[in-house]
Amino acid sequence: MQQTRTFSDKVFLVLKGLAMGAANKVPGVSGGVVAFVAGFYEEFIYSLQKINFKAFKLLINGRFRSLYHYVNGKFLGLLILGMVISYFSVSQLLDFLIVHFELYVWASFFGMIIGSIYYISKEFKNWSRRSITFMMMGVVAGIAISFLEPARENDNLWFVFICGIIGVSGMTLPGLSGSFILILLGNYVLLLVNSVNALYDTIGDILLMDFSFVDNSQRIRLLQVLVVFSLGSLAGLVSLSHLLGFVLKRYKKETYAVIIGFITGSLGVVWPWKEKVYKLTAEGNFRLDIHGNKVLDNYDRYFPIFTTSETWIAVFFIIIGVFIVLGLGWYENRNKAV
Repeated sequence: MQQTRTFSDKVFLVLKGLAMGAANKVPGVSGGVVAFVAGFYEEFIYSLQKINFKAFKLLINGRFRSLYHYVNGKFLGLLILGMVISYFSVSQLLDFLIVHFELYVWASFFGMIIGSIYYISKEFKNWSRRSITFMMMGVVAGIAISFLEPARENDNLWFVFICGIIGVSGMTLPGLSGSFILILLGNYVLLLVNSVNALYDTIGDILLMDFSFVDNSQRIRLLQVLVVFSLGSLAGLVSLSHLLGFVLKRYKKETYAVIIGFITGSLGVVWPWKEKVYKLTAEGNFRLDIHGNKVLDNYDRYFPIFTTSETWIAVFFIIIGVFIVLGLGWYENRNKAV
């Protein structure tokens, strides 16, 4: 499924990687939705599916050029480049906006998901009783996940590896937020905050030629956790892509129906009007991460009061979110027509 791409196509693919990386960082938002709406979901899945035993043999035999073409390296490379850039730029900006303008950020994402549901449903032709049944199954699954109670933090390396496999699901399964799943598993702060901060601190220390961190048992443990989590994520990305590739080839219509339902059911996770719930210790104190910030447990949702300007501004951002997705969809369709 490799495609010939112009320079502008390559630039936009990096930008899509930026958007996908930023979406994966936010609890409740799925990077897979970005891939689905932006029109490269199937190519993404089939490219990941090429990371198999044959690719491993090409790597071992030193046939790097053949490996690059076999796994659709240009596509994956540009997409991953965008995600990496996002991790050190857009994700940081997103963190800032969530801290200072949380309601409006959630409202924008809520609008984007509504736009995604409309866009994908519009492209889905010939609804049948069977496809409606599969869609409703997706809706029920999405709603059920949003009401699950979070578990407690667990840094056992086998469990961290499993978290990696499950957490990467947001990239391959539209509507399923990997970061929200990590909240439910109790390891969101450990894996996406503490271990990442430990990596940043370590890189900073190395640049300053300060290697005293090797005697810091907590830092070393967090770096171990990050490595195991990354390996689990890689394993999950490859295994899920093979499963989804198989399903898409044989049950494409049913798969798309489930995805539409799942995205719809996930709207409750990104409902803009909610308050953070923080974890408490057995002594009744707030649990803190390694930088002294309170550990997020879940969200309490509430219905907005429409007599405040803040609510109407949030509604405006929902509309903006809808039009962003529809605009991206229009741009993709125009490019396909050309």
